[in-house]
Formats: sequence, structure tokens, C-alpha cells
Amino acid sequence: MLRATVGSVEERDEEQEDEGEEELRDGGVPFYVNRGGLPVDEETWERMWRHVARIHPTGEALGKEIRGATDLPKIPVPSVPTYQPTTTIPQRLEAIQKYIRELQYNHTGTQFFEIKKSRPLTALMDIAKEMTREALPIKCLEAVILGIYLTNNMPGVERFPLSFKSHFSGNHFHHIVLGVHSGGRFGALGMSRREDLMFKPLEFRTLMDLVQEFEGAYRGYWHTLRKVKIGQYVSHDPHSVEQIEWKHSILDVDKLTKEELRKELERHTRDMRLKIGKPAPPSPTKDRRNSMGSPLRGQGSPIRRISRVERRPSGEKKVLEQKSSTDMNGYQIRV
Repeated sequence: MLRATVGSVEERDEEQEDEGEEELRDGGVPFYVNRGGLPVDEETWERMWRHVARIHPTGEALGKEIRGATDLPKIPVPSVPTYQPTTTIPQRLEAIQKYIRELQYNHTGTQFFEIKKSRPLTALMDIAKEMTREALPIKCLEAVILGIYLTNNMPGVERFPLSFKSHFSGNHFHHIVLGVHSGGRFGALGMSRREDLMFKPLEFRTLMDLVQEFEGAYRGYWHTLRKVKIGQYVSHDPHSVEQIEWKHSILDVDKLTKEELRKELERHTRDMRLKIGKPAPPSPTKDRRNSMGSPLRGQGSPIRRISRVERRPSGEKKVLEQKSSTDMNGYQIRV
């Protein structure tokens, strides 16, 4: 009975991580998601300030000071990076990371852009465009969507989601970055409060080397890495109706030997390479794309779901299964 109870608790944690809640938690500290789009509605705006007052040591006084100020400095708006034809892939990725960093990490306790992982890629790219227009601070999952958008015009760069679950002081923490692969080397783009938990230059020979680099960074903060979840390569077609496959492989790092982990990551790398040769489903017509609209503006019509490959825990073969039609908001809580 104890084993069953523990298993059900872990399963429920996974479901909450995938589906999301109005009030999400990062190591016990709650934060909210703005579900009303932009500009932020009055109810969400006031809730954000109430939340700041609760979690900040001088939150109430700080809120009054900021909201009552008339001479706040103007915040510069970062420019989306542009490149010369001679700009190399590593240089382009560094420019994208610099842009993501300039947007700054969102410390308000309210995520400004709602990211639902079950949405088709074209809808998520609409959100990414909105991020570049609004230039608001972002969190790690938003940075992944933005990174996909900014690398869509780089056919020589393959992108895949790479998420982590770590444990520290009785709490679990979730974080996600965008893994990249080009020229036989791996790297990563992302956003974090920790400098060594986001960008990784394109210099890691294997996926194992990249994962070990992140694991070493976690150890530096006394975190124990528990799970690594890796998705498939993401389509470069910004109008694709595919859903991103976020969790093709789920690896229990603390239960695998180093050699077992290496073999699992090698297998996943082969799986990703095999996907490159598979044709993507057709993109919607121009009229269809226009009728879909921005996911942040109108929520009138439901978006058609497509079946996707069920995630594969470490050591098991993946199986095909029809996903539930329930809309999921799998915000990966950040470190």
C-alpha cells in the first residue's frame, strides 16, 4: 500500500506538471499565469501586485513605491537579432541568447504569456511573435518557444526540448531549455536565474556531454538531478499544425548508472535523427491560418488535436496512443 501511495503521488505530480494550475509552485513558492492575454486585464494586474505583497519581504511598501512613482526610467526595448550571410551558426545562436537575456528574467510571480504545450506549433509561434512585440520579461518555457521561433530560419539547426527535475531541501524544481544540434555538436538556449542553467555554446560532442554539463551545474547549487525529459526535433515550418513532442524519453537519472544513461541518450539521439527524414503533416492554407487567429486574442473556436507519440520512459519502447482532448498547460516550473 505504501508503494502504491508513493507511486500515485508521483503520478499526480507529473499530471500537475503537465496540465498546470492557475496557481503553480516552484519549490513551494507559488506563481500565477496571465490567461487573459495582453494588455493585462485589471483583475490579473491587481492579483499580481497582491502576490508581490505576499512573497516579497517589503512587498506592500515596494508595490506602493513603484505604483506611485512618476519618474520611472524608460526601459529599452531589445531588437530582434539580424544577421549577415557570413554570420556563422554559433554566432547566430549567441545573438539569440543575448536577445533572450536582454528581455530579462520575470521575477514578478506572474507569467505574462500563457504557454499551452498541447497547442499546435503555429499557435505557439503566434505567441512568440507577441513576445517580440511586447518585450516583457519571460521565464524558461517562454524562452524555449521564443528560441524555436528565432531559429526557424536556420535549417541546419535542429531544436528539441530538454527539461530537468531536481530536488533540493525537500522540494522539487522544474526547468526547461531548448536543446540545439548543428554540425555534429550540441548546445542549448534558454532563460534561468542561474547563469549556467540556460545557454550552452554549440560545443558538446554528444547529448550525454550536454546533460552532464547541466548536471554539474545543478550540483553546484546543491541540487540533485532526478529526471531528464527530452523531446523530438521541432519542425522548422512556423505554420505547422504539429504538436511539439515534449517528452519522447523520460530518464530517471538517479536510478540509472552512467553507462545506462549514456546508452539511453544515444538511443534518443538516433530516434531524433530518424525523425528528420519523415515528412511533416501539411500546413493549413492561408485562409485556415487566418481563421485560427492569435491564441492570446480570441478563444472562440477549439483547435483540432492530432495524435502524437506517447512519451517513453527510460528502457521502454514507445507505443502509439491517442491523447486526451483535454487542453493542457504544461508549464515547466523553473529553477
